[in-house]
Amino acid sequence: MQRYLHVLQLFWGTAIAAELEYRLNFLLAALSSLGNLVGSLFGLLLFYQNGYTFQNWNWEQALVVLGVFTLLQGFSSTFLAPNLNRIVNHIQQGTLDFVLLKPISSQFWLSAHTISPWGVPDLVFGVIMVGYAGARLRLHASDYLLSIVPISFGFAILYSLWFILGAMSIWFVKIYNVTEVLRGLLEAGRFPMVAYPTAYRFFFTFVVPVAFLTTVPAEVILGRGELGWTIAAGGLAIVLLYTSHAFWRFALRFYTSASS
Repeated sequence: MQRYLHVLQLFWGTAIAAELEYRLNFLLAALSSLGNLVGSLFGLLLFYQNGYTFQNWNWEQALVVLGVFTLLQGFSSTFLAPNLNRIVNHIQQGTLDFVLLKPISSQFWLSAHTISPWGVPDLVFGVIMVGYAGARLRLHASDYLLSIVPISFGFAILYSLWFILGAMSIWFVKIYNVTEVLRGLLEAGRFPMVAYPTAYRFFFTFVVPVAFLTTVPAEVILGRGELGWTIAAGGLAIVLLYTSHAFWRFALRFYTSASS
């Protein structure tokens, strides 16, 4: 574990130093994140401007869901996209050979080799939004602390799904459209699940687990989360993490080395 932490420190230190050579990009990323946030708020406002509310979700409570979704976007932009989108390139160019030869887990290398600070604005905006809505709702610090658990489960679930799709590039090299479909489906997490008809709720809970990414953590923050749903989120995260690891090892059996 200590060796992996040291390697991670070297990875991220080098990546941040390289990215900060183009500091103007951070301002552009912040403006882009702000624009996306304004668009999300506008979309949510369209529902609430005439007194309509989602069942058992007032404006501030819906903001908590949107804040958690923004955090998820920041996590994806900071940690997932910079790494997992490159799996296809490694396979196309044959550089996956060099990854497999390294004396550390190839999944760890592919998942944590770099980091992008351009997702930090989304993380900051997400925290601000949740904090603002929580202040209006008079939430306690314990509510935020408890939510760290389901939010972490959500991060693990999202990572696992993304990595599994990335591993599929061993068979289907051009899977960018598939990852875009996943990102499009995850957009449903901007709103509480009660905003959708029953059939869609079932789909976004048991087929594509969007509910476990945003709505379940938001309900924990609001102090009305059910223990069963949190346990289910944890179980799903563990199963998907194990599945991603097993699927990667299975996929490598079909990988044709560029040097063979």
